[in-house]
Amino acid sequence: MKKEIIFALAALFFLSMSALNSVNAGEKDKNKFIEICEEKADVTGDGIEDKVTIKGLPYDEGTEFLKEIQLEIAASNNKQYKIEADGGFEPRAKFLDLNHDGVKDIFLTVNTGGSGAITNHYLYSLKDFNLTDLTAPDPLIINSQFLDGYKASITIEQTGESLTFNLEDRAKDYEQMGLYQNGKLSEPAELMVDPYSVLKPIKVNGDQYGLKGIQAISGAYHADGIAYVESTWFYEKGNWTLKGTKVVLAKPYKK
Repeated sequence: MKKEIIFALAALFFLSMSALNSVNAGEKDKNKFIEICEEKADVTGDGIEDKVTIKGLPYDEGTEFLKEIQLEIAASNNKQYKIEADGGFEPRAKFLDLNHDGVKDIFLTVNTGGSGAITNHYLYSLKDFNLTDLTAPDPLIINSQFLDGYKASITIEQTGESLTFNLEDRAKDYEQMGLYQNGKLSEPAELMVDPYSVLKPIKVNGDQYGLKGIQAISGAYHADGIAYVESTWFYEKGNWTLKGTKVVLAKPYKK
């Protein structure tokens, strides 16, 4: 009888250990970074290509969302450098000289997956094997408000430029939502001004690259598109300089 009890306890012990090992293996898999892509580019300026790898930690098995993102650089000096980014979808890198020092910089873009198609951006230099955060330009500060008579206005803080939109074509929708009552605002309300949905390299000064940003402006909800504000940026004297802005209508409107 004692032997039977001992064998039963031993079997229970080994089953428990097996289950524990399975749980631990599952936890390790959950914390395993996967390789998204690998590219080669000379980002140090020594004339030798470096290996740049983007890795992500999936939120869950079978999902595309990455809760953590890392960009790893195996440089020609046999050292490893790491850039960490917030979670998101489809991280991708471009290699261009954006600070105009003669060496390609690392420009990382990550989709956030939000309803406004917002993207996050990271910009680093590894010239002479010194990892430096150049920081992408912040989105424009755009103040906005709905006005009586189915109108809205925006003001770009950096330039002082103001613009008024006529939104009479949406009057019925706005009245049904309660935003307006007989053309008068029910209460003060602002437009929806997003950060960048796009921030991409473009040639700004001859063959020198800068960045072009696009921010969406919506009315009562994201699908209620009103306009896009474009901004052009150029890196000089250690800072991003705003070179110009442009407002593009999302759909025709009456003045």
